[in-house]
Amino acid sequence: MEIIRIVVLSLSALMLVFVGVMRLSNPIKTYSKSSGIKLENDVSLLNEMRGVAAVMLFAGIIISLGTFIEKLTFNSHLVAALIFIGFAIGRLISLKVDGKPNKQITQGILFEIILGVANTFCLIDVLS
Repeated sequence: MEIIRIVVLSLSALMLVFVGVMRLSNPIKTYSKSSGIKLENDVSLLNEMRGVAAVMLFAGIIISLGTFIEKLTFNSHLVAALIFIGFAIGRLISLKVDGKPNKQITQGILFEIILGVANTFCLIDVLS
């Protein structure tokens, strides 16, 4: 099970660090390319986007520490589960309230659900 925890944490960390860095460095280009969303050059909107990107980046760093420092494994799985399940729940609510998003975002929802569930199972395993 140790290998599975390392793989789940590594994939979770890589995804969050990559997306966090890309959206922090160039949100307009990144959202357009990865999500098909055209952002305006609105300072307040970009500030919000970069704020969320920084949270994703730092969550990814914390999660990655759990692969190297055994005492942080529980916290890393907890953070990853909260981030991925939180995004998935928010997107599922939006799916119900706002309608179906484009293909890229739909694929993102699937990855978030998979990584959220995987981290939750690993979290339960760490507790037992």
